[in-house]
Amino acid sequence: MLTVPKVRIGMVNFINTAPLYDVWLRTINREDWIVVEAAPSVLNRMLYAEQLDMGLVSSQEYAAHPEKYLLLDDISISASGPVGSVFLFSRCEPDHLAGRLVLLSRQSQTSVSLVKIILEDFYGVVPWYEVGSVMEAQDKSDISAVLAIGDEALILAQNKIYPHKIDLGKIWHDKTSLPFVFAVWAMRAEFCRSNPEIVRDIHHELLRCRQEGRTDLQNISKRLCPRISMDADACYDYLRGIEHDLGPEKKKGLIRFIEYLIERGEGVPEALPLKIFS
Repeated sequence: MLTVPKVRIGMVNFINTAPLYDVWLRTINREDWIVVEAAPSVLNRMLYAEQLDMGLVSSQEYAAHPEKYLLLDDISISASGPVGSVFLFSRCEPDHLAGRLVLLSRQSQTSVSLVKIILEDFYGVVPWYEVGSVMEAQDKSDISAVLAIGDEALILAQNKIYPHKIDLGKIWHDKTSLPFVFAVWAMRAEFCRSNPEIVRDIHHELLRCRQEGRTDLQNISKRLCPRISMDADACYDYLRGIEHDLGPEKKKGLIRFIEYLIERGEGVPEALPLKIFS
């Protein structure tokens, strides 16, 4: 009897993945598809260590290790303008942050690289950076700004503790006229070569989940908004701005981000052109 290989799949359970992942959880029941939930930074490490076969990881992780990965076409976490859940919360205007302490979230390599590009390349300031708990930093006056992503960013945005709230997706779009791709669906290249049919099956299900999620977005918003103490209408408006494709403009935005990473020594030239599974 032929044994079906088990696939280890990394998923991010932030609200911004709900239009895809909520449908996956409700409609897919495959014992051979093993899902691991974690923050992007954890999934990055697990995929690199070959503890996963595929999953949603930071765009920066692909850029740093392209020799290990292939990208699944038309799947991402991205935004063509404001993203609504990746913010630099600051006590002063961003162009006044030179030499001041900026606390960075542990949850996403991509957003950490993006905020450094925005501050250093777009605003021309170089702060001090530390990594830590952004939720515990609210009462620390020595911390001038915090980078928060995902559900933590949504919660801090409602608290209105910081007078300045900079949406990194909006700033990127204003400066480049391109969408920003925060996460990609990356796969171990060796796994893809050995199991192309499994990859195609998962790709098909992801696209189906995304379509059903967009159709059912209002109900998804009602179910999940209590997680972040957001009313259903606000959650719906937020989720409408999150995009999950990787079309031509998204690929241009991803390439531009990787070019910045290469210039800064955070990516490698072998990441371009993009390595897409086919």
